Amino acid sequence: MMQGKLIGQMNAMGFSAKEEVTLSALTLDVVKSSEIEGEFLNYDQVRSSIARRLGINSGGLIQSNRHIEGVVEMMLNATQNYDTPLTEQRLFGWHAALFPTGYSGPYKIEVGKYRTEEMQIVSGAMGKEKLHYEAVEAQQVKPEMNYFLKWFNNDGKFDPVIKAAIAHFWFIIIHPFDDGNGRIGRALTDMMLSRAENSAERYYSMSNQILVERKRYYEVLQKVQHSTGDITEWLEWFLHCLKNSMHATENIMRKILRKAEFWKLHEHTPINHRQRLMLNKLFDDFEGKLQTSKWAKMTKSSNDTALRDIKDLIEKGILKQTDEGGRSANYILC
Repeated sequence: MMQGKLIGQMNAMGFSAKEEVTLSALTLDVVKSSEIEGEFLNYDQVRSSIARRLGINSGGLIQSNRHIEGVVEMMLNATQNYDTPLTEQRLFGWHAALFPTGYSGPYKIEVGKYRTEEMQIVSGAMGKEKLHYEAVEAQQVKPEMNYFLKWFNNDGKFDPVIKAAIAHFWFIIIHPFDDGNGRIGRALTDMMLSRAENSAERYYSMSNQILVERKRYYEVLQKVQHSTGDITEWLEWFLHCLKNSMHATENIMRKILRKAEFWKLHEHTPINHRQRLMLNKLFDDFEGKLQTSKWAKMTKSSNDTALRDIKDLIEKGILKQTDEGGRSANYILC
């Protein structure tokens, strides 16, 4: 029901606003899925890579590194080609895209193929390790994955949302690769949710919500992995997380609508490229306080130029100064 409501709200928005929500959701998904694994990607580079691949004019496109391009490539392949069968070779391609150098950090790993070594999931300092989970034996990975792929592509008995939850859990249980299993598992979730909605447009980010609920995510995974086959608790958690991710998207939509209405109101207002850049950043959850020095740094301009830009926007009724004065002067949207 919530999926239908969200899609209905999106369809009522203008084309550019829908593009903005899709771009924001996909960017969050890529950034937050990596952050769950302790890897922090540059948000602007990820956003630019997605915008470029989807043909979205987001302004100020910047170059991204090979690793980011690979992560984006995997996610877009999963969501934009959601109705294409999932095959072993396709999974190997995703894995290779995640690890273009053949290394995970300083460690050489097997890339683009199933693991050949046994795997234990542990945490804690050396000598005080805690064993969370022992993955499927290496020799059983291929037969298990063959069964998984057949089910993923063909079994129509399950509601696709429930199937997304099962697919995520099952893939993590198998843990078929040396590394990257979490990110690929979450890409499979997005792929199945796209099938559920019969749409490549993504309006919410499960990975972002999983990061918010990360502690409980790992607790439930660990608990249910050691159960007797009853995964009800995992399904309940997954559906709860999905609901929360949609609520979060409603907040994002309100911000994007406000941004779209602003630019429609000011479509004929003279605004230079530095001002446009900073105004968009203010609409996109700007971190900290906006001061002249920060404006200058972010636009690569002088303090005098930054102050002229800001004063111009104040005169046009777009920005206003907060109560602090002098060098502590801050500026916010009117």
